[in-house]
Amino acid sequence: MTETVSTLTCPACGHASQEDMPSDSCVWFHECARCGTLIRPKPGDCCVFCSYGTVPCPPIQDGGTCCG
Repeated sequence: MTETVSTLTCPACGHASQEDMPSDSCVWFHECARCGTLIRPKPGDCCVFCSYGTVPCPPIQDGGTCCG
């Protein structure tokens, strides 16, 4: 079963927030609620959830490619 909630952790300040993930698209940017940093995926990752989340995005969980 695909999980649709992931906890994102800001690489700048360490703030963690639970976020809903879209089931059919990537999230390339997320603004940290604490420090305002615009979080972007790490090189080679498809989205912020794959880089900084506790759960990868739904397309990756389902064995596909992310947004491609």
